[in-house]
Amino acid sequence: MEKKPHFVRREFLPREVPSISLALLLAAVLLLNALLYLYLNKFYSSLGRVETDPGLCPFGHFKFGAVKNCSPWLSCEAINREVRKLKCVGEGAVKKVFLSEWKEKKVVLSQLTNSELKEDFLHGLKMLKALQSKHVVRLLGYCEQQFTILTEYHPLGSLRGLNETLHIPKYKGMNSWHRRLMLAIDYVSVIRYLHSSPVGTLVMCDSNDLDKLLSQYLLTSDFHVLVNDLDALPLVNRSAGRLVKCGHRELRGEFVAPEQRWPYGEDVPFEDDLMPPYDEKTDIWKIPDVFNFFLGHVEGSDIVRLHLFDIHAACKKKDPAERPSAQEVLDTYRKVLTLLVREAAMPGTREML
Repeated sequence: MEKKPHFVRREFLPREVPSISLALLLAAVLLLNALLYLYLNKFYSSLGRVETDPGLCPFGHFKFGAVKNCSPWLSCEAINREVRKLKCVGEGAVKKVFLSEWKEKKVVLSQLTNSELKEDFLHGLKMLKALQSKHVVRLLGYCEQQFTILTEYHPLGSLRGLNETLHIPKYKGMNSWHRRLMLAIDYVSVIRYLHSSPVGTLVMCDSNDLDKLLSQYLLTSDFHVLVNDLDALPLVNRSAGRLVKCGHRELRGEFVAPEQRWPYGEDVPFEDDLMPPYDEKTDIWKIPDVFNFFLGHVEGSDIVRLHLFDIHAACKKKDPAERPSAQEVLDTYRKVLTLLVREAAMPGTREML
């Protein structure tokens, strides 16, 4: 009789403990899901699902740094009087770029160098004004008469220097698959914005090789991607039957899309008039190659590539019509990020359940 209570305890305790453990585990999973939701919601907001920044100034105005009030774009007079050149930091076919100073702030002054390309320069200025958003470098002022543009300065420079930047001790903590995937998402967000911009469907034509493409984008100090050079940004208008051609020379190599290459073989000399035009799907073809640059070969990168294999294979379809839109690529990248962050936060949860 005295042993009965002991028998009862041995019978019921093993059944009660697992149920309590299961309840605690489920509570932990729900808490982690809630934290992940908050994190990813904040992350997507920072990437700019809404194309225009709520803090963006009205058209024709700017603000940056700690300044709260918006100022009008600087005029020719203001640029000549208030902006001081410090040194030349770059020169391309169209313009020369100077690190400059305005009211003790570092800025970038771009000036036309080849008068034969002034139409390209003015087109870039037109696009810069029309596309101001969190995807595009901030315009501070311009002077059409002197072919001068003033923009915000980003000390980390173009995306060409990404790997070098990530090896600097200060930024080594950013050198992870997670942060690199976020940069790739930023890049595709820019492409999506250009393909559905306020002025229509735009094609990034300064992208005939990886190095040239990367030079068109800036890396910000808080590790986001901005498009910087908009000189070669033609408009696709399918309803009007308007397609584009990126320049008037023959394009070669696997980096450019198949439809951008001369279709009539080596025996037929290239003629610009005979070259068929194309649309924005040329940008989609290049995404997997740009992604590979972003991701590099850090720990965990192989798993990310495996998850994105199908969408990247679709981007490389020979028929442009069969390639996904930039929005579809962006949605896939975001889903994979969500999945991998959840798996990293809750390893082995499925097996425990």
